[in-house]
Amino acid sequence: MSVKPYAKEGSKREQVEHMFDAIAPRYDLLNRLFSLGVDRAWRRRVLGILREEPVERLLDLATGTADLALLCARHARSVVGADISEGMLSHGRTKVARARLSDRVELVRAASESLPFPDGRFDAVTVAFGVRNFDDLDRGLREMRRVLRPGGRVLVLEFSKARGLMGALFRLYFHRVMPVVGRWVSGDASAYSYLPRSVDAFPEGPAFEQRLRAAGFDGIASRRLSGGIATLYTARA
Repeated sequence: MSVKPYAKEGSKREQVEHMFDAIAPRYDLLNRLFSLGVDRAWRRRVLGILREEPVERLLDLATGTADLALLCARHARSVVGADISEGMLSHGRTKVARARLSDRVELVRAASESLPFPDGRFDAVTVAFGVRNFDDLDRGLREMRRVLRPGGRVLVLEFSKARGLMGALFRLYFHRVMPVVGRWVSGDASAYSYLPRSVDAFPEGPAFEQRLRAAGFDGIASRRLSGGIATLYTARA
């Protein structure tokens, strides 16, 4: 499968790609460590919604090491996971092979802003903790809309800014504790400083719902999870 060219050197896309290549060997470990395992429960919420309707073909964008793609394969007949980081995809392919799902889960290197798939190819598109890393958020959302069949669903799981005491504790953890531990475990000095900055900059809640609407989606809804630490957005093409 061919993939359209990447942005020129120095773009956000290239920086994100290099960053995730660097942390790929420790990515799953750090995910479990930082979320205390609750990220698995969030992904299961995505699967629960998917199971409300039949899904023949599913695209998991910013698939990383394929955690959500593998989970979605419990329901969808065919899953394509796409990511710009070959390092993450390499670890994901090992997990797919270990799960003996190579006949149902395919991982490809592709950018969200230029997806190498025909119009209306998929019944559902999922993104877990990756939409904030898109080089061009609005273009990426339009591409998601393009590759969905009419009436197809998009499910976006993303960090959000919790409020109150939970929010204060989470910000302390996110901005002070996690970058230090992440640097120590992964050996990368920038990746886990980037994470809280990217969450702070993301247009969450009604602002993201408006971006979905502008990209052509309707039936938009959102559900705050774990006291608002994460939000699950759903919409239809």
